[in-house]
Order: sequence, then C-alpha cells, then structure tokens
Amino acid sequence: MRIIDKRLSGARTPAGCAALLMLFLLLAGCASGGKKVKQEPVEQVPTAVEGPAVTRLQDGREGFVIRETPSLDAESRRDFDRAVAMMKERKFEEAVELLEKVIESTPEVTAPYINIAMAYAAIDRLEPAEQHLKTALRLVPEHPAASNEYGLLLRKSGRFAEAREIYEKALARFPEYLPARRNLGILCDLYLNDPACALEQYEIFSEAASEDEQMKLWIADLRMRLGGGG
Repeated sequence: MRIIDKRLSGARTPAGCAALLMLFLLLAGCASGGKKVKQEPVEQVPTAVEGPAVTRLQDGREGFVIRETPSLDAESRRDFDRAVAMMKERKFEEAVELLEKVIESTPEVTAPYINIAMAYAAIDRLEPAEQHLKTALRLVPEHPAASNEYGLLLRKSGRFAEAREIYEKALARFPEYLPARRNLGILCDLYLNDPACALEQYEIFSEAASEDEQMKLWIADLRMRLGGGG
C-alpha cells in the first residue's frame, strides 16, 4: 500500500491586535514554491473590519481572505506566538496550557481553537480536540483550516462518512482550498473505497498544483485501477 497519508492541515495564524486577517494562498507555486503543497503559515494583517468575512483575492492570485474581529491584547498575542513555537518544537502539552489562556481572553478567534485542537490531537486527546474544532466552525462555518483538521480527526477516529461530509461542506464554500481537496481524495482512496471520488479530487488538486509529482503517480495508479490506463 502506498504511503500517502500526509497531513495537510490548514494554516493557522497568530491573532492580530484589533482584528485578524487570514490570507490563504492556495496554489503550491505561490504558497510553498516546492514540489508539494505543504501546510503553510497564514499571513496575518491586523485590520479594522467588523465580524468574520470571506473575500476572494482580486490581484491575480488564487486564494481568499478570512477576516475576524477579535479583541486581542498584546499579552495574548505573545502567548499565542509562544504556543505556535512550542508546537513546532512538539511541546504540545505546554502549548495546550498556553492556548487555553489565549482562548479564555479571546474566545471569538478561531486560530487558537484550531491550534489547540492540533495540539490535543497530537497527544491523542481527541475529545477536547473535537470540541475546539466545533467551536471554530461555529465561529466561522466551513472554515477551511478547521474543517481540514476536523476531517483528519474524524478519519483518525474511524468516522469516515462524517469526515467526508466535513470536507465536502468546506470545499463547497472554499473549492480552491487544496489541503482539504487532497485529504478528501486520500479519504476516498484509502478509507472509503471510492476511487472515482479520489480520482476527481486528485485531478482537481493536480490541475492547481501541477508540480506535485507524487500526485501524478497517485492519479496514474487510480486510472489503472479504474481501467483507464495511465
């Protein structure tokens, strides 16, 4: 069996001072510049906007912006940044403790919920991880990064049909969000025995990230399995 279960969870970002702007650059070329689409940090720009809002980029780039309006003080922002650093060092329990503090002070911001869910999942505490992802999705329905993480968590829990539903809902609103596209393909390919679904997702992904050679191999394999040749 191919080893293709690479987590491509959505990007997350430190919160801003007066507001949070999450910028998702979704094509591999502009996001990573590498051969594979990777989990990329979200660019954040403090800005003065009211309420969560989603807008598509209008400057020729592929992607979208999610704006949130947290009331984040400087201390919370420092704590969030420290928690992100801890997660990169795999100090998940320390990160959880710090992120709980951030959430307490800024309960309307999605990024701390997503990050703490990732940290909980990393130490196999799936129940609190799920609760935090549900909160993020309540704040911003179909949030692509939260949905991607939730889909991974559901898959890890063996709840494959629910994972598919989460991915499909997110992609209905954010069809260009490639990590969810790829993970839905993997789910269909390896867990749901639905090669047609997997091929569709992989082909859409590959069209947007044509430099991903691994994806091309997966597509060729699926076409062979479906009897269509390479």
